[in-house]
Amino acid sequence: MTRQRPKPDKTGRSRGEGVIGVFKRAAGGYGFVRPLDAPPGERSADIHIAAHASLDAATGDTVRVRLAAGRDVRRPGPAGEIVEVVERKTTRFVGSYFEAAGAGWVRIDGTGFARAVAVGDPGAKGARDTDKVVVEMVRFPTNLRDGEGVIVEVLGKAGEPGVDTQTVIHEFGLPGPFPEVVTADARRQAERFTEAIEGGRRDLTGRTIITIDPVDARDFDDAISLERIERGHWVLGVHIADVSYFVPEGSALDQEALARGTSVYLPDRVIPMLPEIVSNNLASLQPGRVRYARTCWMEFTPDGVPVHAEVERSAIKSVRRFAYEEVDVFLADPTTKSVEMTAEVRSLLGRMRDLSRILRARRSARGALELSMPEVKIDLDRDGRVAGAHVVENTESHKIIEEFMLSANEAVAETLAKATAPFLRRIHPAPDLRKLRQLTEFVTELGFEVDSLESRFELQRLLGLVARRPEEHAVNYAVLRSLTRAAYGPQEDGHFALASDCYCHFTSPIRRYPDLTVHRALDMLARGRRPPAEGLPQLGDQCSQLERRAEAAERELVKLKLLNFLATRIGLEMEAVVTGVESFGLFVQGIELPAEGLVALDSLPDDTYRYERASHTLSGRRPGHSFRLGDRVRVAVAKVDVDRRTLDFRLVGAKGRRPAAPKAADVRRHARPPKPSGRTKHAAKRAKKARKPRRR
Repeated sequence: MTRQRPKPDKTGRSRGEGVIGVFKRAAGGYGFVRPLDAPPGERSADIHIAAHASLDAATGDTVRVRLAAGRDVRRPGPAGEIVEVVERKTTRFVGSYFEAAGAGWVRIDGTGFARAVAVGDPGAKGARDTDKVVVEMVRFPTNLRDGEGVIVEVLGKAGEPGVDTQTVIHEFGLPGPFPEVVTADARRQAERFTEAIEGGRRDLTGRTIITIDPVDARDFDDAISLERIERGHWVLGVHIADVSYFVPEGSALDQEALARGTSVYLPDRVIPMLPEIVSNNLASLQPGRVRYARTCWMEFTPDGVPVHAEVERSAIKSVRRFAYEEVDVFLADPTTKSVEMTAEVRSLLGRMRDLSRILRARRSARGALELSMPEVKIDLDRDGRVAGAHVVENTESHKIIEEFMLSANEAVAETLAKATAPFLRRIHPAPDLRKLRQLTEFVTELGFEVDSLESRFELQRLLGLVARRPEEHAVNYAVLRSLTRAAYGPQEDGHFALASDCYCHFTSPIRRYPDLTVHRALDMLARGRRPPAEGLPQLGDQCSQLERRAEAAERELVKLKLLNFLATRIGLEMEAVVTGVESFGLFVQGIELPAEGLVALDSLPDDTYRYERASHTLSGRRPGHSFRLGDRVRVAVAKVDVDRRTLDFRLVGAKGRRPAAPKAADVRRHARPPKPSGRTKHAAKRAKKARKPRRR
């Protein structure tokens, strides 16, 4: 039962009632509670909860913990017991149905529930063995009793096309079809819209304006114009779909968009924030159509120094829609005839290339960080099954659009800030100094001479030093793990990675609710009114949580599709990179196929290994038996458990590198004689006990 959450104080405690935090259960039944005030990524504050002390809490629940009086010498860090479940994350779960002893049971997906949940009479809702079903939990399981639930929906046979997507949609509580009242509101907006240009809106339909998007894009929310004026100055126009015109504040459309917070981009579908009538038609900056926009004008000196910015309501007509690939063909050969365009558009693309390079160099000069983290996307067949994968290249055409969007977001944020208007910023706090000191130690051990990485310019220099070197993966992963997570909020924290003191999201109101709120703040300023500050912290927190839910759902569906793909390919070998190092083994992710799994300690070459948290290292005593975050290794698929969402690899080979000096306690006391390839039952049991969910 969901209870009202007590208000915690600054220490994460709710006025003398213990520590309030979020529970996460491990596969072994025990778990950890992260206090609400714990710094992002900091694990030392996590409270260990034994299995018998966890009540009926499930992963993600907000709980109240009574701390133990003393410390367990066998386990570092605080320990305690859960005395109350303050708020349930969810009461619905997805799992596999089966029948036993004349009753129906559901084995909940993942490792959060050790035992199956009883669901009453066999065949409830027409469920059959191995069906994926949605269960409403009536009584949560504890260490002493089984859980009880009721089947509310049958999704279909495990492995059938689309069932994996429905599983993730229900598991994360993603929104379904739009309610009729919302679609009716969208239809009314369509009926009242004409391509006539209303008063108070600047007519830009005669300007040379283009869009550049992915080849399969359905909505176009940004367009570009660029001119040179006297003294060689640049005037950049970033034209953003005027979504606020079609989504009045407080309307059914607005309330639904707020509840969704963001569009969700799953591998085989998009769950939009706004109905397609708006997102793919009315607000979409389609070529050859008059569309309402919010234009951010920015003037730069010849060397890219911003001298003026303003925002106005406009009407545009895009003259050309480009795919990124077409622009890259032009950039490789500006005289190419293989991509048709007018002379005006050809000249515009050339100017865009030149200004974006100038702006990128200036952003780099002020200390912006650019991590080299290749993005791999899976390819699906017509049934939604994995057919392969490809690397998403960040080509120059992508960088042009990215640079202009960054400039517009910053210009709009500064415009609102100068007017002292409250608004939702995109904030990225500076990293924790302790983490940066650990990062400094880590790269020093790799052999790179650096000053304190508390300086963003030294961080930037480090990324340049490792570019195209064998250590590039290791350092980029380590830097990424040292950074905090970006979020939304009204506080003036700046954006560390972009080296920006004032930044917001303005350029994607079709798919992000925070952008829509920024457009409305601009509307109010234009009318001589001050945007309200009330509720902005809560709104920022809600939008941040919905963004993270969307990202987690996408990752989980990719993982699920890859597990189904690899379940029939045991023994498949692949190149991988070490993405996590723990005392019980290595987490690795495939380079060409982005499957992530565990190489358990017992499957590493026989040796005595030492684990060092600060340097993200497992070091053996023998040459070549040293594994560090970012190392490239060759692995083979050893075991796949789709229902538990686990993937085990075995090591096939690793690139040689001098072993790091052992500095921490042994995690494996004795070397063992060689054993047959694959795991013994005993080794598998030990690895199963040791496995923990990866912390990001």
